[in-house]
Amino acid sequence: MEAADVERLRQAGFDDRAIHDACAIISYFAFVNRIADGLGVEME
Repeated sequence: MEAADVERLRQAGFDDRAIHDACAIISYFAFVNRIADGLGVEME
């Protein structure tokens, strides 16, 4: 991510709250996936 990415999101209609929420959700999923990989969790 860099400033230009955020600007593109704003141009697409995202406000600061929406950008923050997207970052939080994306980061959470990345975190959970890394924890699952580290623990050797298998997909059903």
